[in-house]
Amino acid sequence: MNRRTLLSSCAGLAAAVVPGPLAPAAAARPGQGEPVRFQLPAPNGPYPLGTVALHLADTARPDPWVPSRPCRELMISIWYPARGGAARPTVAWMPPGAADRYLGLLGLPPGRVGLGDTHGREGAPVGGPPGPLPVVLYSPGADASRSFGTGVVEDLAGHGFLVVTVDHTYDAAAVAFPGGRVETNPPGGVSDHAKALAVRTADIRFVLDRLAVLRSAGHPGVCRTPLPAGLRGALDLRRVGMLGHSLGGATTAATMLADGRITAGMSLDGGAAGPVVDAGLDRPFLVVDTPGKGGMENNPALRAFWSRLRGWRLHLTVRGAAHRSFGDDVLILPLIGPLLGMSPPDLEEEVGTIPGHRAQAFQRAYPRAFFDLHLRDRGRLLDAPSPHFPEVDYAR
Repeated sequence: MNRRTLLSSCAGLAAAVVPGPLAPAAAARPGQGEPVRFQLPAPNGPYPLGTVALHLADTARPDPWVPSRPCRELMISIWYPARGGAARPTVAWMPPGAADRYLGLLGLPPGRVGLGDTHGREGAPVGGPPGPLPVVLYSPGADASRSFGTGVVEDLAGHGFLVVTVDHTYDAAAVAFPGGRVETNPPGGVSDHAKALAVRTADIRFVLDRLAVLRSAGHPGVCRTPLPAGLRGALDLRRVGMLGHSLGGATTAATMLADGRITAGMSLDGGAAGPVVDAGLDRPFLVVDTPGKGGMENNPALRAFWSRLRGWRLHLTVRGAAHRSFGDDVLILPLIGPLLGMSPPDLEEEVGTIPGHRAQAFQRAYPRAFFDLHLRDRGRLLDAPSPHFPEVDYAR
């Protein structure tokens, strides 16, 4: 797997979502000096955060990518508002085994880059507003990890949502399982994006099934990981939303067509492919894109899908953004890009000209506004363009 393919954690559905992997990279130039450290800025929600990682196994489905494996294994993380967990450790931004493998594949030596911790306390008791919490699922881009959406996820959880992030094994660059096992995707990354979309759709539907088991007082996982106090009663599976970046956005649309349990969907610079392009959807859907080559203007499949949306819909274009402005990449890549030989134009192609703090402000405000509106029936940010976000254009 070349390091440009790895860096292109957003690559996927080349014709339907965005262009494919980047051009071949210059050799990584780690250099000397102090380690580069990334720390995600603190969320600003009213609630502290808790999180737990669970190992799931779909025993009814052999792994589609590795047929020798008799079942499909996934790792998920559940994020939620917490209480009384200050003494518990915060979890790493990416599980250490996956982080070491990922950075090694990029050509970065051990200790050169530190990816820091999240603000989620491992296994903290569930807190937040009274009553069950609306649930949001998150699917990352191709070759990416569930970690890459942590900034968005922390904001949602800190404002009273329960968020479930999914690693799509052998599609994600590196997935760490209990016991130290790390699974990677094949050399060159995912190339059959139609298959990936079908596999991901089945993954999300299975996760929803396991959440129903959890809600019914069963344990959803393989290893019987201790569950945080209050978690079972915290899921409101009558209010379920989903969002994803790139291929994860296409996965959101495809899964909504296949499964009516998802009330509302949001795509962060993703697209549409498969039957949903012609069928459309009758539930709320928010399309976010950039003015660049992956946007609505240059994506016939996305335009067709948009024209067949029959429920509430909104199309937001973020001026100055690029494909990787919609996750933690927009903050990480400027730190590690120079170590990988990326020039300023290379970085601009990936994360755009939008300042990182403005990209993060969008990530914190708009997903929450969408799910507030459609899962809680409140909020006005999506009614019309906001003077607080002059870079965001609205179309209906």
